[in-house]
Amino acid sequence: MLKRTALFSAHQKLGAKLIDFGGWEMPVQYTSITDEHLAVRNAAGIFDISHMGEVTVSGVASAEFLNFVLTNDIRKLASGQGQYSLMCNERGGVVDDLYAYRLSGEVFLLIINASRIDADVAWLDAQGAKFPRQNEL
Repeated sequence: MLKRTALFSAHQKLGAKLIDFGGWEMPVQYTSITDEHLAVRNAAGIFDISHMGEVTVSGVASAEFLNFVLTNDIRKLASGQGQYSLMCNERGGVVDDLYAYRLSGEVFLLIINASRIDADVAWLDAQGAKFPRQNEL
């Protein structure tokens, strides 16, 4: 059985076409592609991200660690700000894309793709084991 977010019934009531999206029953379309394209271009679009993975990284070396594993400079974020970023492997290939937020000081939240939660967490753990200041995370 597919998992459902807290917004599932709202998606149903709004007439969404629901599909399997990484093991979650998620909306892919409400009206027509053209109508939705125009709505986003002229106003705004919203994507239900409540099915995505959440990883908290904290500690005195957390910003340094995230700069070790992400492509953007996490130190540029003020508390409450976020940025789109990539996790790349040692050869520069993309492991996954994600959003990184600075919640406060040395506390960060990574929002990762639902279908990659286990793989991304394992990859982050492996990078943490290689990180020179791992005891400070």
